[in-house]
Amino acid sequence: MIINVQGLKKRYKKQEVLKNITFQIEEPKIVALVGPNGSGKTTMMNCLMNLLPFQEGEVSILGKSHKDPSLFYEVSYLQDNRVLYGDLTGEDHLKFICHVQKLPAVKAKEVAEYIGMASYAKKRVRSYSLGMKQHLLLAMAVLNNPKLVLLDEPINGLDPTSAIHMRHILMDLHAKGTTVIISSHNLEEIDKMTNTIYFMKDGEILEESLTNLNIPHYTLHVSEPDKVNEIFKSNKLHVERQSDSFTFSEATLPLNQAIEVLYENGIQIHQIENRKIGAEKRYMELFESELKS
Repeated sequence: MIINVQGLKKRYKKQEVLKNITFQIEEPKIVALVGPNGSGKTTMMNCLMNLLPFQEGEVSILGKSHKDPSLFYEVSYLQDNRVLYGDLTGEDHLKFICHVQKLPAVKAKEVAEYIGMASYAKKRVRSYSLGMKQHLLLAMAVLNNPKLVLLDEPINGLDPTSAIHMRHILMDLHAKGTTVIISSHNLEEIDKMTNTIYFMKDGEILEESLTNLNIPHYTLHVSEPDKVNEIFKSNKLHVERQSDSFTFSEATLPLNQAIEVLYENGIQIHQIENRKIGAEKRYMELFESELKS
């Protein structure tokens, strides 16, 4: 089990900012936290990392209490760039982490090259652009080869080139076995990184693990829709009917199988539409009232 959160509640005086948060991540994956500002994403991350106390609930990470000091060597948390020191160089930051993590100093150079910041690693952070600071934060977060890394808005303010570079690095980390939890408002980038999304609102998780978001959905416009409906039913194929068309997910019914069944029964297909639900569309459905206000 990578992370197990049960009944997490956080209050500031009488205001409840996290309400019974419960979720589990059992195997390495990229998980996105998506929601409006003030929905509780950063507060939840701070609670998971033991930076904020909470009133109720339990959190375990990699089979240990989230308060276990040994997690310091296995987990990283990328916060915003206010944790950086302007008078130090990027290399200074990385070497300091190598020291406290008991890593060889050469690791700082290796990670700087991996992230793509070797050309400015020896410059003072006060001269860095926002994108350069984000790269340094990411380098600091991955220096210890973490099994779990949390990133709070790492794409915020990045130009397209830097955002793409960041995405590729995160996907590479995941491919190597690291679990990534990322909060972001950039739904287009989220769609390209993962289809596991926790939508948050007012301190609650509204929906989780929407693993079918980026799986193709097809709509078939057909002749003899009543006959087609019976064909799908008799073959126990899961579809949704809309008048003279039928919609289904590639995950539940492969397109070639649907076409083959209809062809064998002499059904003419007039049109095939291919679409994806995507994070933005689901966000608009879940937060319709906020978008109208």
